[in-house]
Parts: sequence; structure tokens; C-alpha cells
Amino acid sequence: MKISDLSRATGVDVETIRYYEKAGLLPAPAREANGYRSYDGKHLERLSFVRHCRALDMPLADVKRLLDFAGGAPDGRGDIDALIGAQLLRLRARLKSLRAMERQLAALRDSCDADHATHACGILHELVAAAQGEACACHPQAFER
Repeated sequence: MKISDLSRATGVDVETIRYYEKAGLLPAPAREANGYRSYDGKHLERLSFVRHCRALDMPLADVKRLLDFAGGAPDGRGDIDALIGAQLLRLRARLKSLRAMERQLAALRDSCDADHATHACGILHELVAAAQGEACACHPQAFER
């Protein structure tokens, strides 16, 4: 299959497929007589694996290690568990950060009475105050510069 077919089958952009090839996540495809890349079922399966791992927000280096293990690298069960454990820690940290951001945005929204002229907008006032290093609704303590 051509790269465009592989792209359609997996939902991965053509440029991303080429990048994955250069990064060593996908083996180089055979070339047809006209120079076009020719992908097969192994490429489709491997790219689907990569796509799934990326959907879990795994770094490419970790995806490569998982591919190595899936391809028959020596028993890496402990390494695989550690890899997934580290990803869980990163995800939990991000969730904590996102919850804090949600509270900050809610505090900003609550500082606004929608029935006003734009120049009197509490949200804009708070954002300008924060930009000037002052405390604002979403950051009660002023930033350190």
C-alpha cells in the first residue's frame, strides 16, 4: 500500500509517518520501481501500535522501547511496568495541573459580570493585573519576577 493508504488506514498524517520512519519507529518500506514507498501489514500493525501509545501520551523514546520488547527483546517485564508507572506519574501530575488551571479559570470567570461594557470586564482587568505582576483572582499571590 502507498503511504497515503497507510495514513488513511491509521489516521496518522503522512508527514508523521515519514518522521516515525526517520526516528526508527517504523522500518523502512520497500520501494516500488517508480520509487514510491510500499507498506505492508507489518507497517500497518506497527503504526497502529505507535498511534495507540501516542494516544496514551507516551514519549517516543518509551514507544520505541515498547516496540523493542514487543519485537522480542529480552524479558523486560520489569522495564515495561516501570515505563507504564512513570507514564502514570506524568499523567497524574498533568491532571493535578489541569485541575489547578480549571480552578483559576473558574475564579477568573467568577470575577466577571457579563452585563457590562468591554472596558469594565473583570476578566480583562484581572489578566492585565497578572501581566503587571499583581495578584489577581486566579493567582491570589503576585508573581515573582
